[in-house]
Formats: sequence, C-alpha cells, structure tokens
Amino acid sequence: MVNARDGLTAALLPRDGGRPVEWLVSDGLVDYETAVAAMEERVALIAAGRAAERVWLLEHPPLYTAGTSARDEDLVEPDRFPVYRSGRGGQFTYHGPGQRVAYVMLDLKRRAPDLRRYVAALEAWLIDTLAAYNVRGERREDRVGVWVRRPEKGALAEDKIAAIGIRVRQWVTFHGIALNIEPDLTHFCGIVPCGVRQHGVTSLVDLGIPVTMPEVDSVMRASFERIFGETVAVGG
Repeated sequence: MVNARDGLTAALLPRDGGRPVEWLVSDGLVDYETAVAAMEERVALIAAGRAAERVWLLEHPPLYTAGTSARDEDLVEPDRFPVYRSGRGGQFTYHGPGQRVAYVMLDLKRRAPDLRRYVAALEAWLIDTLAAYNVRGERREDRVGVWVRRPEKGALAEDKIAAIGIRVRQWVTFHGIALNIEPDLTHFCGIVPCGVRQHGVTSLVDLGIPVTMPEVDSVMRASFERIFGETVAVGG
C-alpha cells in the first residue's frame, strides 16, 4: 500500500521543459459524448505537437460507463441511467453530480513512456489530495483506484473513494480519474463498481468532511503540480 507521502516522490512525472499544463474547469454538467469528442480532438493536437497538455475538470449528469474489461453481469440496473461504452481501461463506473472528474491529457513521450509509472502518479495525486483533508487514501495491488479503510464497519472493511480509468494513444493520455466529493452514493447500486463486490463506495462528505467542489479543485491543482509540474488556468 502507499500512503500520501511514501509514494509521492517515486511517482513524480514532470515534463522536461515546454509549456505549462492547461488547467480547465467547466461549470455545469457536461454531456459525456461531448466530453469524449473534445478529448479525442485535443489528444490528436497534442500528439501532433499543436497544443499544450491539458487537465479538464468537470461533472457529468448521472450515467454509467463501461470500460474495455466490463462484464455485462456487473450492470445491475441497465435502465437506471444512460450507459456508454468507453475506450478507457477498466470495468463499470458511475459518473454524476458531486463527483469531480478530471480528464488528463498528457504527452508521456515528453515525460516517461511508462504506463505503470503514469498510473502510480495518478494514484499519488489522489492520495496527496486526500491527505490535505486528513484522509488516508491507499492503493491496492489487486484493485484499481484509491481506497479508505472503514474500521467502524468492520476490521477489514474499506470503501473506494476514487476511480482511475485511462486510455493512451501515441503516448498521449486521456480519460483519467473520478474523485467522490458529494455524489449520491445510491447511484452506484446500479452497477458493480469496477467489478469489486466485496467493498463499498464512499465520498469526502460521507466521511464527515464538508467541502465544496471549488475547495477540492484548489487542493487538486496544488497536488497535481507537485507531481506533474506547472499548470496555467485557461477558459473553455
């Protein structure tokens, strides 16, 4: 397992020179298909050297996405919300209001063309963000995402607080992470999140930490810069 500080230095993934990473925050809810189309366009421009790297923070309306490893039996309530087949890795996940989705479009050729290291950097980013709220986030070798222990539920109980699902094209990343701030946790009941049946799902507010999305965005940006390098705010 890795806590907030143990894996931070090892996961550093700075870029060697070049422009800062654009930091874009969208207000309101962004349609999933619209977001994917925008990512596809941006990734092509980054790969061609015609655009800067970008992190795009947004919220989606309630929906389920199925990654490349999704199993049909893990879609428990197929009529509950729209279901989108996604090219990202992983299984089923939920997106919706109160969840901060960050789509990360980085050029690994200019950083480190190593997918394991990239995923470790994403995990470290989330873990470091949670540490700012005195939440101990942990990674697991046998499960993707970031987890928190819930001893009040049992000695071995733990819940997932953040999901990771990535795709890479020409060493440019897209899709990314989803951190639960204050989503409706009952909406996860329509799927088996990431194929894991024996553990639950939580959020910062569920853990008793009353925070707003802008507050978390600020912490996420500072944590991102420690691991990936400088950012610059841009408008959409």
